[in-house]
Amino acid sequence: MSVKGRFGLAVTGGAGAVLVLVSGCSGSDDGKGELASGRESTVTITPGNGAASVKPDGPIEVRASDGTLENVTVQGSKGATVTGRLSADRKQWRSDRTLVPGATYTVTAQGKSDGKQISATSRFTTLKPSKTLSVVDVTPNLKGEKVGVGMPIILRFNRAVTDKAAVERALKVTPDKPVEGAWRWVGSDQVIYRTKTYWQPHQKIRFQAALAGVNAGGGAYGTKDVDETITIGAKQITTGSISGHHMTVRRDGRKLRTIPFSAGNGQTREFTTTSGVHLLMGKENPVTMVSPGRKPGDPGYYKTVVNYGVRFSNSGEYTHSMPSTVGVQGSANVSHGCLNLSPSNAKWYYDIMQRGDVLKLTGSDREVEPDNGWSYWQMPWSKWKKGSALS
Repeated sequence: MSVKGRFGLAVTGGAGAVLVLVSGCSGSDDGKGELASGRESTVTITPGNGAASVKPDGPIEVRASDGTLENVTVQGSKGATVTGRLSADRKQWRSDRTLVPGATYTVTAQGKSDGKQISATSRFTTLKPSKTLSVVDVTPNLKGEKVGVGMPIILRFNRAVTDKAAVERALKVTPDKPVEGAWRWVGSDQVIYRTKTYWQPHQKIRFQAALAGVNAGGGAYGTKDVDETITIGAKQITTGSISGHHMTVRRDGRKLRTIPFSAGNGQTREFTTTSGVHLLMGKENPVTMVSPGRKPGDPGYYKTVVNYGVRFSNSGEYTHSMPSTVGVQGSANVSHGCLNLSPSNAKWYYDIMQRGDVLKLTGSDREVEPDNGWSYWQMPWSKWKKGSALS
């Protein structure tokens, strides 16, 4: 289509939407005009007007061959806002993010040439892929929750990610109080963010995943962005000695309480409480404890319901109430691997805990594995970083 006027304005489709401004003082019947300066100013928009099945990870580009650009706007039928950058000479504009798949976009460019206003428009649609990638879970994710200073950010996707680097580049973590951090892939569909040192307490962290239009490989494209705010609460650190049968809880450096406990009896590996840096993962009241790998009638089988359980590993370790062992709490280890507390201490710890609080235990010959629960702090920082697709 061509639209002509006093200044010879023409907009065409094809590979790019093109605007031509011919400088002149009078028009002619063919609409080309009489050239006073012999110059034409052309603005080209790519993708062009009417383009279909445009790849979402391709850029939008606007170029002025003569004159300058003043404003470029992009309006999409759904999803993320598209912004871009104008070159220093104001002759080129380029979008700075990917596009939403299966969407319609309208690009409008405005500028000036020889003191005259110029404008061009392109309307196109993006590819609707057969496979899509989306985030199905972000942890932490509880509304109004405050988490501890050791808290990781855990993402799980709806499918395996082929191009991990492309997806990781779309992830951004912005704390109020900056600290070095890195992503580590622990599977084809899961990636975890951990900091080099603990988060500073009492702050907010913004997590953004600009996934809409990202080519995740294997023909899959991201469908929508994710934007979450995570709140870090008080710095609650618990340190305990398994051989010493006590743990001390501190909040923001101030001692709150020292608690006697009875830990695992150590008769087998599974009955040995793990040493190392754990994170509190959640709480249950009541919680049913069942011996792993055993059924009723087997030696060592047990099934016990306890109150005020706070989990700190995936191998069945909790702090919890155990009235029957109060007499030896603080002096002997008789449990199946958990930290047995008195009912009052168990409830107190249950009430103050935050997911992501640090529990550092020493004194046993069984070290907690970095992938046992959220024990990611067991892995040296240098090794953690190597799990990034961008390392």
